[in-house]
Amino acid sequence: MTETPSVTDNGFDRHWRALVILTLLVVFVGIGSSLLREFWHWLDRPVGEVRVAGATRHLDKQALAQALANRLEQPMLQIDLQQLHQQLVEDPWVYSARVRLQWPPALEVQLEEEVPVARWGDKGLLNHQGDIFWPELKPEYAALPKLTGPAHETVKIMQQYHDLNRMFSASGLRLTGLMLESRGAWTLELDNGIRVVAGREQLLPRLKRFIRIYQARLAERAAQIEQVDIRYTNGVAVSWRAESGNKNAG
Repeated sequence: MTETPSVTDNGFDRHWRALVILTLLVVFVGIGSSLLREFWHWLDRPVGEVRVAGATRHLDKQALAQALANRLEQPMLQIDLQQLHQQLVEDPWVYSARVRLQWPPALEVQLEEEVPVARWGDKGLLNHQGDIFWPELKPEYAALPKLTGPAHETVKIMQQYHDLNRMFSASGLRLTGLMLESRGAWTLELDNGIRVVAGREQLLPRLKRFIRIYQARLAERAAQIEQVDIRYTNGVAVSWRAESGNKNAG
């Protein structure tokens, strides 16, 4: 009697292998997910230190570090760095700030402080790029030149101040203030207290004429002069201080 050969059910074997692979995959994913959660919790720890670096004169780095530390209620990976950056640059003395996280959990801040080069009106200061900032003014900045004018013209006013100050310095005078009116007229303040109304037309020729007249006729009485109006074709109009009376020169 002849035996009939057994036939392997290939379809059943394929389904069985697929089930085993799927089970292993689920187990692997489960283990991986668990390890990932553990790793995440290990990374997402509270920040243990806040470091503030950068050369500063007006900013208290220790106080800033403490203020930032008091705001860090979330663990490391949940901190909103953009929000912290915004809080830092709201301080008028902060020119720029970089905020980053480091490991072990620490927050590092790199600051660049504003450097004032001029006063802006009675309450503001200007930095080297012509940006206006509004800190609490200190007496030490009274010696800075005072510039005034439309806020969008700061760079123009700063450049004009430097150019004119060089011209006056060559004549032994120093420019301490410069104002640009909205209609384009210029007024200067000199270190001897004299105000020079220059107008908006032919500025340099008028100022050169003023310097000649000042050196020839006005320098000896500078302490008595309040204002000199140079908006004339020939000569200038001098306003004397109250005790001196009013006269014209030139």
